[in-house]
Amino acid sequence: MFREAIQQMTAYVPGEQPRRTKVIKLNTNENPYPPSPRVVEAIRQAAGGGLQKYPDATANAFRERAAEVLSADLPQITPDWILCGNGSDDLLTILTRTFVGEGDRLRYPNPSYVLYKTLAEIQGAEPDAVDFDEDWSLGSRFAAAADRLRLAFVANPNSPSGTLVPPNDMAQLADALSCPLVVDEAYGDFADTNCLALVGANERVIVTRTLSKSYALAGLRFGFCVAQPQVIEQLAKVKDSYNCDALSIAAATAAIDDQVWLHDNRAKIVATRARLMQAMRGKGFAVTQSHANFVWCIDANRDLKQLYEDLKAEGVFVRYMPYHGWPEGVRITVGTDNQIDACLALI
Repeated sequence: MFREAIQQMTAYVPGEQPRRTKVIKLNTNENPYPPSPRVVEAIRQAAGGGLQKYPDATANAFRERAAEVLSADLPQITPDWILCGNGSDDLLTILTRTFVGEGDRLRYPNPSYVLYKTLAEIQGAEPDAVDFDEDWSLGSRFAAAADRLRLAFVANPNSPSGTLVPPNDMAQLADALSCPLVVDEAYGDFADTNCLALVGANERVIVTRTLSKSYALAGLRFGFCVAQPQVIEQLAKVKDSYNCDALSIAAATAAIDDQVWLHDNRAKIVATRARLMQAMRGKGFAVTQSHANFVWCIDANRDLKQLYEDLKAEGVFVRYMPYHGWPEGVRITVGTDNQIDACLALI
């Protein structure tokens, strides 16, 4: 009854969502602070203004405001450079369906976001994982030619490591690859650089973003991608008719409009991130330099799965993440200062 590709694949497993309310949740990279107050007001107005009607199919209100905000990094951007989706995972799905067919190859780094493999397998395509170098750079192997290579994903900053491939290096990869390159900037607002300018220079570069992390809207589901208009035109053929609802469009537009809130929130998280990295290193963990809102910690002398279980028993949820061929680690989301202090005390 089922396609063979679906029967053979392993389902993607999201981070645990505990039913208990009184826990410290540091396992799925959510923002620990509530969103801009403008978001709640925008939802309230949208809810009272015609939910019996379909939403704007292209989320034009958001695209217009986002184009203004993003023009600092990509001066030529206009609304037709932007496609919106039900979280950035929706955009990753649209991209995969657009470019990758059965028997094709989809490339991504390892270790990285495990959904990339799932998306390839759903299409009946070949997952092509290329290991990071030891310094978390992507060498020439990632850009190497391969039969049937149709698409490449790079999470930047990467998860679970939080590391960053500089834009100049990413541009070289894009030039060398024989296929489109998707730069997944889900955590890009927490970094000091981004790859938006590459979209203007190369039509095969596509950047995806989400409002789940930096704008504290994980519970709402809204993301977008930036590409040259002729690319967006083709991607739009693949998306669901109304893939963003009226409430999420209103909330996302209000959120991206409040850049003062974003600046203040980012500053708090970056400061707590630095303190968390220093503290974990002081406890003997090897910690990569994070450019995201989480910290990746490795310690060969500890049973990290047991550490995860012990913290969970105390009501603190972190993410234990083993990767084949790499040391196991725990990924700790940057929470509030009080949440991080409690987690560090238990460790």
